[in-house]
Amino acid sequence: MVDLYGSGKTVIDLSGEYGVSTVTIYKWIKDLSPMEVSSEETMTAKEYQAIKKRIAQLEKENEILKKATIFARKQ
Repeated sequence: MVDLYGSGKTVIDLSGEYGVSTVTIYKWIKDLSPMEVSSEETMTAKEYQAIKKRIAQLEKENEILKKATIFARKQ
C-alpha cells in the first residue's frame, strides 16, 4: 500500500480500491515510508522507534551494571 502511494496513487484511491480507511493508510505511510539516514542507508519511522527503544533498554542495563560494580567494590 505504501509502495502504491509512493508510485503516485492517492490515499483516497487506495482507500476505495482496497477498503481500508484513510486514517489507517496515512498511519502506514508514516510508519513504513523510508527516510534517508545517510547517503547509503534508509530506515522507516517504525525501525527508528525500535532502535530508540533498544538504546533506552541498553542504557538502563548499563546503569544497573555500573551500580552492581560499585556495590561489589564496597564489599
